[in-house]
Amino acid sequence: MFAALSSVMGLSVGVAKVTTTLYALDLGADEAMLGLISGSQSVGVLMMSIPIGLLVERFGPSRLFVLGSLVAGAVYAALPSVPSPVFLLACTTAISFFMPMRFVSLSTVFMQQLETVGEGKAGWYRGTHMAGMFLIGPVLAASLTRSLGFPGTYRLIALTFLLTVALSPLVLGRYATRAAPARSLRLANVRSELALLAHDVELRSVCVIEFAAQSVNSFFMFFIIPIGMLVAGVTAADASGLLAWQGITFIFALFTMGDLVSRVGHERVYLGSFALTAGALLVLGLSRDLWPLRAGGLLLGLGLGLLQIANLTRIARIGARVGRGKVAGLHALVGPSGGLFGSTVGGLVGRSFGLQTMFLFLSALFGLLLVMARRVPSVVASVREPAPAE
Repeated sequence: MFAALSSVMGLSVGVAKVTTTLYALDLGADEAMLGLISGSQSVGVLMMSIPIGLLVERFGPSRLFVLGSLVAGAVYAALPSVPSPVFLLACTTAISFFMPMRFVSLSTVFMQQLETVGEGKAGWYRGTHMAGMFLIGPVLAASLTRSLGFPGTYRLIALTFLLTVALSPLVLGRYATRAAPARSLRLANVRSELALLAHDVELRSVCVIEFAAQSVNSFFMFFIIPIGMLVAGVTAADASGLLAWQGITFIFALFTMGDLVSRVGHERVYLGSFALTAGALLVLGLSRDLWPLRAGGLLLGLGLGLLQIANLTRIARIGARVGRGKVAGLHALVGPSGGLFGSTVGGLVGRSFGLQTMFLFLSALFGLLLVMARRVPSVVASVREPAPAE
C-alpha cells in the first residue's frame, strides 16, 4: 500500500509538472516567465520543509498530509479558471508551500517502516515515486492534455490528490509517535534544526552527499538535451531519449540493489558509487557521439541510484536517533536546494565554459568526494544503530 500511495503521488506530480509547462507555453509565456514558473515550484519547498518537519514531530503525519493534499488539489482544480501566465505563476507558488506537507509526512513514515521491511527495500519508496514522476507522468501528461484539454487535465490531477487522501489512512495510520514531547514551531526551533547540520557529523555528511547527487541529477536533466543536440548533432527526440536511458538505470538500481547495499556496507557502496559517478560524468564530458553519451547516462543512473539507497538507509537511522520528522524536513530541504544549485549555477558556469565542460567539473567534484571518503572512512561508514527507546 505504501508503494501504491508513493506511485500515485509521483504520477500526479509528473503529470502536473509537464502539464504546467505545456499550459504556460499555450498561454504565451516568454522565457523569463517560464523560468519564474519553473522556479516557483521550489520556493515553498525550500521555505517550508523544516517547519513541516517540526509539525510532523508535534502532530504526526496524517493530518498534515491530508491538509496539504486537499489545499494543493483545490488550487490545481482552480488553476485553469483564469487563463493568465501571472495567475499560473501565483498558483504554482501557492501549491509549492503545501507540497512539503505531503512528502515530508510520507518520508517520515517511510523512515519508521524501513525498520520493519528491512533496508533492502530502501530504494523502493524513491523508485516508485520516480517511476511515476519521470517515466509515466510526462508521457501521460501529453496524452491527457490532447484528449481532455488543460482544464480537464488539471481537474484529473486534483482527483488524484483526493485519491491520495483516501489511501493515506492505510499508510500513515501505522506511524507510531515518539514518546518524547515535541517542541513547538518557533523561529528559534527552526534555527536549531539547521544547527543539527553543524553539530551532527553523520547527518552533515549525508546532506552534503545528497546535495551533490541532486545537483548532478538536476544538471543532467536540464541540459543533456541541448548538449546532445549541439555536441552529437542528434535530433531532439534522440537527445530526449538520453533522459530515459539514465532514468531506467536509476530506477532499476533503486528497486534491485537495496540488498547489495545491506550486504556490502555503506562505506564500500559510497566509494564505489563515487567512483562510478565520477567516471560517468567524465564520459559525458568527453563524448562527441550519441552512444558514448548513452553509456555515460546509463553509468550515471546506476551510480546515483546506489548513492540514493545508501543515503536513504543512513537518513532513516539518523531519523530514529534524533527525530524522523526533523530529519525528513532537513532532507527535503537539501535535495531541492541541490537541484536548484545544479540547474542555475550549472547553467551560469556552462554559459562561460560550455555546458558539456560542466560535466568535467562535476566529475572532479565526485573525485574529490572519493578521495575524502578514502581518507576519512568514518564519514561514509554506517551510522550507529538507533537506541531501542522508541
